[in-house]
Amino acid sequence: MKVIKTTKTRQMKKSILLVSLLIIFSAVTTYAQFGMRRGYGRPMGQRRSPQKRAPQQIYKPTIELSVGYGFPNEDKLLLPDFTNAYKGTVSQSGPITGSLDYRFSQGMSIGIMATHGKVSVPYYDDFGPITPVPALSGTLENTAILLNLVRYMPGSGKISPYIRTAIGINIWTQNFSDAQGNKVDPGQLPDFAYQVGLGAKINMSKNSSIFLEAGYGKYILHGGLSFKL
Repeated sequence: MKVIKTTKTRQMKKSILLVSLLIIFSAVTTYAQFGMRRGYGRPMGQRRSPQKRAPQQIYKPTIELSVGYGFPNEDKLLLPDFTNAYKGTVSQSGPITGSLDYRFSQGMSIGIMATHGKVSVPYYDDFGPITPVPALSGTLENTAILLNLVRYMPGSGKISPYIRTAIGINIWTQNFSDAQGNKVDPGQLPDFAYQVGLGAKINMSKNSSIFLEAGYGKYILHGGLSFKL
């Protein structure tokens, strides 16, 4: 039984392009905000007014621990197709997420993000009778380690909108076997892992918040808790 080649390579190229564009957008907006604070972009010949400036508050860097759960598990898109077999219902768990981030300014943090999830599916014989005949079964288990960049946008005191850009590596465990228990090679899986998202943190107290996020990569919807250490 052979694995059917799909358009996953083309989808991966589009995803890498999307991640690159978000990184560029985040860098440009950060530079623009920094430049405006420094007074860049003032028309030539225009002098600063001699008005007194209010003393600026110095931001104190923080370390934040976040735990969450994403849905659905987008690794299901990487389950291979086989000739003369069709997929049954996919079961999934996760991804469970965790990140440790250093927020060094009001508008930016950098850290490490990890995700873990599992997807499983049975395959049935295309040429079987009305009652489905098992042909194969397969499981993909994934742990991803990613560099996590979060760009915070202006918000209220209670809500902090943000853009997440995370890139890293996939660590796969795959197990595919036919109805007789023989191992089947499903093909190579991508090493490149990524997650992009748009979300918001809602402060519950001085040191804790909940976050809600929509994105693409390992999950589409994501929510959880963040704590300042």
